[in-house]
Amino acid sequence: MSHLSARTCGRISALTLAVLGVSAALAHPGHPDAFGFNDGFAHPFSGLDHLLAMLAVGLWAAQNKRSALWVLPLAFPLMMAAGALLALAGVALPGVETGIAVSVAVLGLLIAFAIRMPVWAGAAVVSVFALFHGYAHGSELPHGASALWYGAGFVAATALLHLSGLAIGLAAGQKTAAQAVRVGSIAIAAVGGCLLSGAF
Repeated sequence: MSHLSARTCGRISALTLAVLGVSAALAHPGHPDAFGFNDGFAHPFSGLDHLLAMLAVGLWAAQNKRSALWVLPLAFPLMMAAGALLALAGVALPGVETGIAVSVAVLGLLIAFAIRMPVWAGAAVVSVFALFHGYAHGSELPHGASALWYGAGFVAATALLHLSGLAIGLAAGQKTAAQAVRVGSIAIAAVGGCLLSGAF
C-alpha cells in the first residue's frame, strides 16, 4: 500500500490544525458572520457523530483506492447538501438520529475489516448516510442564518474532514500505522454502537 512520507503527513496535520484553529476563532459569536459560513464550518466539529463519520469516509476511500479516492469524498457532501435541502423544504425524514448512529458504526466496521466494494456500491452507501447527516445539518440551521453560506461552511468542513481521513488512510502503509487505523476504526464503530444504544 502506498503511503505518504512522515514529513508530508506532518505538514498535512499541521495545516489541518491551523485551519481548525482559525475556523474556531472566526466562529466566535462576536464575529459578524457568526451565523453564516463560519458557523456552518464549525458545526461538523461540534458533534462526535458527524466528525467521526466524515473522517471515516476518507479513511474508507483510501482503503478502496482508485476512483473511490475521489468518488466517495465527492458523493458524501453532494448528498449531504441534498439532505439539508430536504430539511429546509420541510420534508419529513424519519430515523435521522438512528441513521447517523448507524453510519458511524457501519463505516467503522467497513474500515476495521477492510471491506472493499465496487465504487458505485460504496458511493451508494455513503450517499445514504450523507442524506441523514445533511438533514440534521439543515434542521439545525440557526435562526437568522444564511442557508447558502451556512451550507457552504459545513460542506467545506466536510471536505476538510474527508481529506484528513484520506491523508491518514494513505499514510497507513506501514504495519504499525495500519494497525493504528484498525484500532481507531474499531473505536469509531464502538462510538456508533453507543450512539445507537443512547449512551451518548
